[in-house]
Amino acid sequence: MNYNEALEYIHGTYKFGRVLGLDNITKLLSLLDNPQDDLNIIHVAGTNGKGSTCSFINSMLISSGHKVGLYTSPYLESFTERIRIDSENIQENELARVTEIVKSKVDDMVKEGFNHPTEFEIVTAIAFYYYKEQNVDFVVLEVGMGGRFDATNVIKNPLINVITPISIDHTDYLGDTLEKIAYEKGGIIKENCEVIMYPQNKESEAVIKKIAKEKNCTLTMANIEDKEITKMDILGQVFNCKVKDTVYENLEIQLMGKHQVNNAIVALNVINILKDKYDLKISDKDIYEGLKNTKWAGRIEVLKKDPLFIIDGAHNEDGANSLCNTIDNYMEDKSITLVLGMLKDKDVESVCEILIPRCKNIITTKPNNPRAMKSDELKEIINKLNKDCTSCDNIDEAVRLALKNSSKNDAIICAGSLYMIGNIRRMVKKGDF
Repeated sequence: MNYNEALEYIHGTYKFGRVLGLDNITKLLSLLDNPQDDLNIIHVAGTNGKGSTCSFINSMLISSGHKVGLYTSPYLESFTERIRIDSENIQENELARVTEIVKSKVDDMVKEGFNHPTEFEIVTAIAFYYYKEQNVDFVVLEVGMGGRFDATNVIKNPLINVITPISIDHTDYLGDTLEKIAYEKGGIIKENCEVIMYPQNKESEAVIKKIAKEKNCTLTMANIEDKEITKMDILGQVFNCKVKDTVYENLEIQLMGKHQVNNAIVALNVINILKDKYDLKISDKDIYEGLKNTKWAGRIEVLKKDPLFIIDGAHNEDGANSLCNTIDNYMEDKSITLVLGMLKDKDVESVCEILIPRCKNIITTKPNNPRAMKSDELKEIINKLNKDCTSCDNIDEAVRLALKNSSKNDAIICAGSLYMIGNIRRMVKKGDF
């Protein structure tokens, strides 16, 4: 099996849908000798900020000299981004090799009468097998969707459970209230485990606190209020904060947006517990360097400066609010053109209501995904907000139109779907724009 054949096999399992439950992944991993049981895992769930928080944790652990696996989804440009060690994507030939091993076990499962695993279950099994084989010190593991029945939740004894901000998303699978969604996210919490939580809306917070208490867990609320941001521009941020009894001054991050400072504080709480409970060897220098070196593509990421060209995956209410805070803090003096494309199963109207008033020109487009909303349909929603816009199903043409109509001192923001901005990022890096 070569790389292309591996991808064809993995993506070919899309037809088996998205099945909530752990029976399939449990069986598959048992045939692979349960590699997940031998890994030191930090398990991260939530609606927003999962990827950034994982990346901060990953970078600090790497700076301290540890070998770290990072498992995230979806990817922006290359499938191999989803499975990384020390911030390096899995090599294509390695993905092909491990996929062939996992496929053989899937074939055995099906012969025994089990259901065929889904795409996400197969990729999760590939990641666990690869991380065990490569003998990583830690795995920073991002939940795919929800938590309770997510394939990553097959793990039994994580070092730490992390809950990032929870908001309305994936209502068809997780429920239509914050309480229901928080219950699903909180499903990753294991008995007697350390839990770190980003301060939530009161509905979500009450649910997570109840789960943590029932499972006899130690719950740490990240203190995101006791901070001071001393510098903020398109190159990054400098801030001071306090984590338990430790005061950090002049911490630097490259990621934009106040919410990224908060995500960094959550990650610092993870490191603090790893130091105190698990005797992690990490110096202040490692922490400072790890935070400063953290990169997370596609989250309020600056790709060009003349005009300012930003991509962001904002696809729900919280994500849109975070992007708007960044607009208010960095771009008050700029005329903004928004290139917006969304999946139809997202909270499209809420995102539009938040983003549209801050933008002068709107161009709707269509992400490359079967669940994508057509640009004309998105245009109709925006027109109802008394805002004119242009629709263009072709992403390439939409971006070129935005660039054509923007001057050097303007700003272009492409947002609404990671599936869309991944294509844009790839084209910008190639020099197509």
